[in-house]
Amino acid sequence: MNPNNPLSDIAILGMGTALPVHKVAQPDIAELIASSLVDRPDLARFGKRIFRSCGVETRYTVEPSYLGILEECRYIPSGEQPDIPTTRERMDTYQREALPLAIRAAEEAMQDAQISSEAITQMITVSCTGQYLPGLDVQLIQHFGLSARVNRLPLIFQGCAAGLKAIQMARDVVQGAPGSVVLIVCVELCTLHFQPVQDREALFAASFFGDAASASIVGTPEAKHRDYLGLGTGYSVLLPDSTEDMTWKVADYGYDLHLSPRIPKLLGNHLQEELGLLLQSEHLPELWAIHPGGRGIVDSVQEVMNLKSEQTKYSRDVLRDYGNLSSNTILFVMQAMRMDMKNQEQSSTEGVAMAFGPGLTAELMKFTYVPALTSVMEEQDHVLL
Repeated sequence: MNPNNPLSDIAILGMGTALPVHKVAQPDIAELIASSLVDRPDLARFGKRIFRSCGVETRYTVEPSYLGILEECRYIPSGEQPDIPTTRERMDTYQREALPLAIRAAEEAMQDAQISSEAITQMITVSCTGQYLPGLDVQLIQHFGLSARVNRLPLIFQGCAAGLKAIQMARDVVQGAPGSVVLIVCVELCTLHFQPVQDREALFAASFFGDAASASIVGTPEAKHRDYLGLGTGYSVLLPDSTEDMTWKVADYGYDLHLSPRIPKLLGNHLQEELGLLLQSEHLPELWAIHPGGRGIVDSVQEVMNLKSEQTKYSRDVLRDYGNLSSNTILFVMQAMRMDMKNQEQSSTEGVAMAFGPGLTAELMKFTYVPALTSVMEEQDHVLL
């Protein structure tokens, strides 16, 4: 056990990610939306500017109509009597598309962790973009032939912070019940909730969300495990005076999202103090896994914590290549970081992860990249000597 990371004998042993087949270039979706605003040229110009400046170049979607012409995309309607998909239709699409992505991500995570499905004792499924029962947890048990007694926890409607929250919950499960192996699966199909553009706020929300799934295996490292992320202490905190700055509500035509432009400033005002409480030292870790809820959020964290550009590159790269993937995003960032450390053959390196959601909620957690269990043992022997 790493004395500076007392829970590092609990780790993310394997990770997997999955993307839909439909890839959309940011200029194309911007042009599609602008073409629906021929009677609002001012709004169309604003939209193109927002889409260029938000830090996103490509996104993925389960909805192929975003790749076509305006008349074929019901999510971005034009005309006086648009045929907008109802919430029920969107949930039907979610139910059809979510499971295949979840299975691909889970298979990759189990292979990465070198475990069989029979080893899984607990499962946490995460989503804020779709709901149905029996849910993903039941379907995954049936698909993988897991024990009917696997303890299941669906974590729903928690927003972008939920992926890291699930990691922290899994860490606590393994700490309280040694020997447990927890499968976490997140699926977010954000593009199913695009709304007809009527104002600048709708354009901002449409400018950076994408679809994806991710999975993680949390358990106790063994000699066979390589390049894993040891999980340290962490917590969740509600930031003051921010309840209305991020909201997500069920409406007749999908979910209505509100994102305040104050969010980066609010995070900048409060994160330094919270990270000080988490880290409990003047020493800042080398690795920073920041949820890229938007370019302004990464900018704010980088400025307030005086980080180098190399320390925020993983977050910016994920935002650029995939957009904001809601609860998946932080896991995509941590996976990119982990694989880069592996490719560079880096030694054990400390880090901190953070994700943000409605509340405003901040999830904060320390972690350590570990190339192999033997390297941790060698470090301990060196300390003892």
